[in-house]
Amino acid sequence: MPPTAVLHARRTVLVVILSALVVLAVLTATTTVLAYRHLDGRLQVGTAIKHSTKKAKEPKAPLNILLLGIDSRDCEGCDIDTESGKGGSDTTILLHVAADRRSAYGISIPRDALVDRPSCTTADGEQTEPATLAMWNDAYAIGGAACTAQQVEALTGIYVDHYLTLNFAGFIKMVDAVQGVTVCIPEDIDDTDHHIHFDKGDQTLTGRKALDYVRERYSTANSDIGRMKRQQAFLASLINKVFSAQTLSQPARLYQFADALTGSITTDPDIDGLGSLVKLARQLRHADLQHIQFVTVPNEPYPNDGEHRGRVRILPSSKRLWQQVAADRPLGKGFSGDAINAGAPPNATGTPTPTGSPSGSASGAPSSTPSGSPTSTPTGPSAEEAAANGLCA
Repeated sequence: MPPTAVLHARRTVLVVILSALVVLAVLTATTTVLAYRHLDGRLQVGTAIKHSTKKAKEPKAPLNILLLGIDSRDCEGCDIDTESGKGGSDTTILLHVAADRRSAYGISIPRDALVDRPSCTTADGEQTEPATLAMWNDAYAIGGAACTAQQVEALTGIYVDHYLTLNFAGFIKMVDAVQGVTVCIPEDIDDTDHHIHFDKGDQTLTGRKALDYVRERYSTANSDIGRMKRQQAFLASLINKVFSAQTLSQPARLYQFADALTGSITTDPDIDGLGSLVKLARQLRHADLQHIQFVTVPNEPYPNDGEHRGRVRILPSSKRLWQQVAADRPLGKGFSGDAINAGAPPNATGTPTPTGSPSGSASGAPSSTPSGSPTSTPTGPSAEEAAANGLCA
């Protein structure tokens, strides 16, 4: 299988970004009914999504899956530091899977983006008040994954089919299951305030050190945006290792990875157990990794001297991106130039990281290319930009 993959993320890195493909590991690993039942029994189910948009009525429609990384410390194995965490969604990725199931792209939304949040129903059945210019990740803290899904639909007009959440402990266990992931660090990191330290150069990071790496945001000029870019690179290497001979040829390692995944995610009720994930994985078995991409929604920071200092504004050009999703089109030249491609992920040997501009902004002109067709080849960043994001050029 060709080298893989990618994505955006934040504190809690969402390996689930390709969870449907990862479940292929489950197919290989679950050689007995007992193993299957064990994995199936570990899946947790959340609240149903109260939709404000309609799903396309087609024999084989595209899928939009909301992937969330949670910063809660109250789950088993999640108490990683002295911080309490706000229980928000520090990672949000809308994964669009084409109707032909041969291509997909994930769109990352910054946790600090200010948006209008609609009223939603909490897990206790209470109705929340709508809010203007609310921070993106507050929706999860207030109403859970279903509330975030409603927020996505309100912002984009796109129907969200499913959601998946992942916690800190799940990330740590999945990295350990593949015996670590190799990254390239361009300069020493010495964050004494948060007790995060790394030496310059290539190194293989195991669970807790890997979590420190993807959570660190004080060591680069681009701060939060840089962290998102580094997480893309990390996940590219992680997914690459999951689908390499180092993992696929070792059933025990596969089972550990699947066990970590199923024990740490929560799904919407429409994903009724492991069988649904396996079914989706089978549909995606012919997906070309060259056609799996990840981008950030076009955004810019608010002025540092204003009332929204430190927050992010989603740009009007994002509407063209949502139009691509709604029409089941590929990203097109306006957005694919800023994408990380699963077929050629950045790695420790200095493979170019196709990140484009730090903000993720793009013209995003609509494309008429069929959903399964190749998009333009992304271009890599300059050495200056890579350094600002904490990546090796």
